[in-house]
Amino acid sequence: MRDPKLPAPATARRSPPGLAGTLRRHSAWLLLVWFALSVCLFLSAAPPAASPLLRPAVLLRNTKPRALATATTAATTSKPPVRIYVYDLPSRFNRDWAAADPRCARHLFAAEVTLHDALLSGPAAARPEDADLFFVPVYVSCNFSTANGFPSLSHARGLLADAVALVRREMPYWNRSAGADHVFVASHDFGACFHPMEDVAIADGIPEFLKRSILLQTFGVHGPHVCQEAEHVVIPPHVPPEVALELPEPEKARRDIFAFFRGKMEVHPKNISGRFYSKKVRTELLKRYGRNSKFYLKRKRYDDYRSEMARSLFCLCPLGWAPWSPRLVESVLLGCVPVIIADDIRLPFPSVLRWQDISLQVAEKDVASLETVLDHVVATNLSVIQKNLWDPVKRKALVFNRPLQEGDATWQVLRELEALLDRSQRRRRSHVGSSRR
Repeated sequence: MRDPKLPAPATARRSPPGLAGTLRRHSAWLLLVWFALSVCLFLSAAPPAASPLLRPAVLLRNTKPRALATATTAATTSKPPVRIYVYDLPSRFNRDWAAADPRCARHLFAAEVTLHDALLSGPAAARPEDADLFFVPVYVSCNFSTANGFPSLSHARGLLADAVALVRREMPYWNRSAGADHVFVASHDFGACFHPMEDVAIADGIPEFLKRSILLQTFGVHGPHVCQEAEHVVIPPHVPPEVALELPEPEKARRDIFAFFRGKMEVHPKNISGRFYSKKVRTELLKRYGRNSKFYLKRKRYDDYRSEMARSLFCLCPLGWAPWSPRLVESVLLGCVPVIIADDIRLPFPSVLRWQDISLQVAEKDVASLETVLDHVVATNLSVIQKNLWDPVKRKALVFNRPLQEGDATWQVLRELEALLDRSQRRRRSHVGSSRR
């Protein structure tokens, strides 16, 4: 280092005196700027720490942010977070319905209520203009049933149309995508076709204003169907979370019932409308196994029927008017092997719940050989199926908790939405690339 008391070298003395003075006066500032730039470059190059994905919510009326739930994907993921906002619609679209009937938040269609609550229960918040998706909380299944026991859905299309009109008028986000980034729940028999009878549902179809949106629906089948001709995620029917806790753990339960079913089984399945309930499957079950001592089949309602499921090896899950049933979830929660008798049914969250490892599927036409199928499973691999079924991770994945818990049904919905967005983005990139060629 040069002694500051010595004269400067000749080359330095030849430098223009104005520039040298300026450099000396600003050297401290230059060093500070250099240091700040170095820090910024270092931080931008460093990989981000793994952390939960924050999904915020927002109010419709005044854009004041409301907290939504957090969810995580695998710790190694490098995907950007899915950001979801929940519109705070006037209570006539949701809370008024729930207040009018306490069953609204607990019956088999209540995913529309529990998902809404779960999405509002988390700690994160952000600006609506940053959102990837928007959740529109409209309760169309709260008016649970008419006198004949069917879900009352005659108001659904009008209620949803009013909600969409409000969102389009009050906020700019629907119009920029024609609703393609907006999410609705259709948790009843045939999803967004909004009718409990399949032939009428197919004739009515999905309302035009929802065809570009994303639907969370319990209805799903393999192959084409009018009622799933929109982007959608298959979700489980709602079962109260305490069902998983109110009875002994599955591996500790005494299972003295071979095969169980309690529910509607018509001796003459053709109703006054001329339709056959359950495609005659439940009638066939009653006819063939009603007097078989290995089968515990009951037609009358019993409030404590879940205690019977917890005592059973196999729980029969035949189709009703629609393919799905809350028995699918109840069976898994109670450790009873679901026996699904519903052709072409598409089940929720297949990447987490490998249904072929935790359930049996019997074709509707093969009901006559059901006893033989079940006897074969008992003699070969029942213990393997039970071990898979009794995994707590699988039980949790079917329960809508309030607040949301990592790994539960709401968390799985968010994962499915994230995957859906990834596919959508890849399709858009592919379309842009092909249009440039």
